[in-house]
Amino acid sequence: MIKQVQINLAPKAAADDDSVKKIAATLAGVDLSSVSSVRVVKRSVDARKKTIRVNLSVEVITGEEPATLIKPFGQQDVSNKKEVIIVGAGPAGLFAALRLIELGLRPVIIERGRDVSSRKVDIARISREQIVNDDSNYCFGEGGAGTYSDGKLYTRSKKRGDNTRVLELLCLNGANENIMYEAHPHLGTDKLPGIISRIRATILEAGGLFILEKRVTDIIVEGGSVKGVVTLGGEKYMSPYVILATGHSARDIYEICLTRGIDLEMKSFAMGVRVEHPQELIDQIQYHGASRGDSLPAASYSLAKQVDGRGVYSFCMCPGGFIVPSATGQEEVVVNGMSPSGRNSPYANSGIVVEVRPEDLAKYSKSGIMAGIEFQKEMERDAWKNGGHTQHAPAQRLADFVSGESSSSLPKVSYFPGVTSSPLHSWLPKSIGRPLRDGFRLFGHLMKGFLTNEAVVLGVESRTSSPIRIPRDPEKLHHINVRGLYPVGEGSGYSGGIVSSAVDGMRTAEAIAREMTF
Repeated sequence: MIKQVQINLAPKAAADDDSVKKIAATLAGVDLSSVSSVRVVKRSVDARKKTIRVNLSVEVITGEEPATLIKPFGQQDVSNKKEVIIVGAGPAGLFAALRLIELGLRPVIIERGRDVSSRKVDIARISREQIVNDDSNYCFGEGGAGTYSDGKLYTRSKKRGDNTRVLELLCLNGANENIMYEAHPHLGTDKLPGIISRIRATILEAGGLFILEKRVTDIIVEGGSVKGVVTLGGEKYMSPYVILATGHSARDIYEICLTRGIDLEMKSFAMGVRVEHPQELIDQIQYHGASRGDSLPAASYSLAKQVDGRGVYSFCMCPGGFIVPSATGQEEVVVNGMSPSGRNSPYANSGIVVEVRPEDLAKYSKSGIMAGIEFQKEMERDAWKNGGHTQHAPAQRLADFVSGESSSSLPKVSYFPGVTSSPLHSWLPKSIGRPLRDGFRLFGHLMKGFLTNEAVVLGVESRTSSPIRIPRDPEKLHHINVRGLYPVGEGSGYSGGIVSSAVDGMRTAEAIAREMTF
């Protein structure tokens, strides 16, 4: 028998399994000795008031232990089945591959970057030697951008599909099962490489194919239908079904699409900076001065305000994390954030970004549909120059940035390549810098102590999402004018983050399977 109860506890009590079991049994009206187990199905921290509480939804199980809630993977041999080409091995591509296997189709994954282990070497070189490998970095390579930049699984919306299945598949491939019930689940950059390796093994065991270190340089389109792709060495991989899961930073793919008459359209995106505070300061603000101790997670925040009708908001907040170099080319500086699974760094960082709309890009009109990308490139080059023509990030104390004063010194930061003091307030475009400064003032009112010179802003946060959408049929999910081409994930402009991209990939696999039945 299973009874579900709601429990509201102090953090220390909520972290004690025996206490939770006793209270759950009492609330369920059953004798403690008859309880075979309790299972947490939802957990969240409520820090809105000074007395912090933890809310738990718990299943009290008596009698025989029920079967696991996680549905097993539908493994089958697809080595001789119809093939679907997947360009990109990020979450959209990998989860499309897993779903194709369950549906009896063979995924052929082509990834420009290196395997998840080899990427570590290339990522280390960015920090230590200031060298960026165009095909293997924080954005490109097996596992995609999320592998070495956090692994947040915050999306709970079911508008696009079954996100629970994404979490199940992650658990089946090594993720901690707490992602099934935490309000803000998180994998951690230290855990993700192993999970990605196991997903690859699962795909290979089923007869799927991985082709690594092969950049796609052309898409074969004939008579309004896709026929396959061409890689850098001239190799052709043929299939009437091609999934484009290339991520928001694969700018060359958009160029290929334009060359081949594949329609693109501009969309809104966001750009700004990354701000870093001492984690202890954020804990004190969010936990009302109380000590976090061992029972509470590193505190996070989510901030959003309108400034002159334009959204200014936090993005990819990383408690207990690090700022990392996410450039995909040599003469650019791009910053992003990540956290290990323990979130035990002494720093807290977040992107703070400003909404950018297509109508804001008149200056770049000569670039046509690529105007947003040209804006990104310009800011990234400016960051490179102002950082000293290295991967050093231009940085400024937060209160100095807001007041328009240069910072004569900088505190220690988590960004390993290093920082260079720079007056970001003077060289960021006014359309970005001014709303940021006003936004920080507003955030300082919302979180007393947030606006401080203990915090540092680093430039630039420019890869929050793609400025381009690859339009597709809303039901069949293939491209609107090229049959058999399926744009998915962040690069398609239809999703953002690990979970929504993975869901998008699985939905696309299902759409292809339906198409094949006609």
